[in-house]
Amino acid sequence: MLRRVSQSFKVGVERFLPNAFIFAIILTLIVMIMGITMTGESLFGMVEHWYSGFWNFLAFTTQMILIIITGYALVKAPIVQKWVQKGAKVPKTQKSAIIITMLVAAVGGFLSWGLGFVLGTLFAIEVAKNVQKADFRILIAAAYTATISILPISITLTAPLLVNTPGHSLEEQIGLIPLTETIFSPIMLFVALVGLVAVIFAYIKMMPKSDEVVPYQMKHDETAAGVETNPSIPVEDPTIADRLDNSKILNYIIVVLGFIWLFIYFSRNGFNLELNILNFGFIILGLALHGSPRSYVKSITNAMPSAGGIVLQFPFYAGIMGMMIGSGLIVIISNSIVAISNEFTFPFLSFLSASIVNIFVPSAGGQWQIQGPIMINAIQQMGISPSVAVNTVSIGDVVTNLLQPFFVLPALGLSGLGLKDIWGYCLVSLVILFVIGAVGVTFIPMIF
Repeated sequence: MLRRVSQSFKVGVERFLPNAFIFAIILTLIVMIMGITMTGESLFGMVEHWYSGFWNFLAFTTQMILIIITGYALVKAPIVQKWVQKGAKVPKTQKSAIIITMLVAAVGGFLSWGLGFVLGTLFAIEVAKNVQKADFRILIAAAYTATISILPISITLTAPLLVNTPGHSLEEQIGLIPLTETIFSPIMLFVALVGLVAVIFAYIKMMPKSDEVVPYQMKHDETAAGVETNPSIPVEDPTIADRLDNSKILNYIIVVLGFIWLFIYFSRNGFNLELNILNFGFIILGLALHGSPRSYVKSITNAMPSAGGIVLQFPFYAGIMGMMIGSGLIVIISNSIVAISNEFTFPFLSFLSASIVNIFVPSAGGQWQIQGPIMINAIQQMGISPSVAVNTVSIGDVVTNLLQPFFVLPALGLSGLGLKDIWGYCLVSLVILFVIGAVGVTFIPMIF
């Protein structure tokens, strides 16, 4: 049945869903109209909010680009590539290919959501090369979905880390909330682990029949697309420039300096894999494993085209966020949910409001900074633990990433697929994870 449902979604998506950039444009227009009709803002006011937010994601855009290209270069280092290729040869059937790909992506997502997106996608590509019986589209969708499903217990989940950091914006109201009450709480463990098992089962049921499988196909421009890279060719009569390009001494001086800083960082902060240190670690590890600047630069260059969608689309989502915040739409949505809440319904309605807001503001940190204070104020009036607000907002933020194409852009860039190729599978997964999330936030707090 799930296969039929996913195929129905797929047919609808292929007919009506444009590419991811058009999705961002349409969402921009919807938010602009909502701002004018719901908040009383003028068209000129909404345009001003749009532009004022347009460049607010520049730092995040750069971080995401680096996640993709440095993660790609790391995975393409000879020794890592051997490990990935060896692991990708384990599955022999479409079913085992899906299961193993999802488990690898989930492990990566647990360590870091950025690592999960990149490693899961690149591993799926390698698996698809080896298992021609497996549908390439479902493997990419499965890797992305597995990363999303495990994020409630990822050690890089934004809101729980923020409220456990001294000096955070709400510390006077709620203090510091330990990770045992958020990431490693019963509700988050339930939603993540049950969700992962459920979507693995769903993807097995959604597998295309053998005559419907679209296998991985090598393309003539594959190197430029960032899917394959060739090792640098030794120069027979090297010049001074060639020797510098291939200098292991220069390479490993930087690597040693990088490892010194990584040691200092983790000594001070513990195992906190925020984006900047993750990117820095990818760069240093990549240089170490490639062995020379030339090899690393070549791999980085091959990965660049896969980041094109992010460069174009992230400013539009920043503009959407600017309109949502500047016009007060986030406050209106959140307050309307809180107004009809009580002690029993608040967790679900908080989860629901976060799911809705995430469609327009796909930035966990930005969403919590705006929505968090509203939810904290509500729970203080109802006598509910602050961790409930943190957890429900976090789960809601995660789930609708299967609807919002913001975070799937790295997977699409690396795989060369379009949004319509995987969105049908993601929508089925969205329904499953939404139901599990709703059950978890509603009933788990009553048990523990």
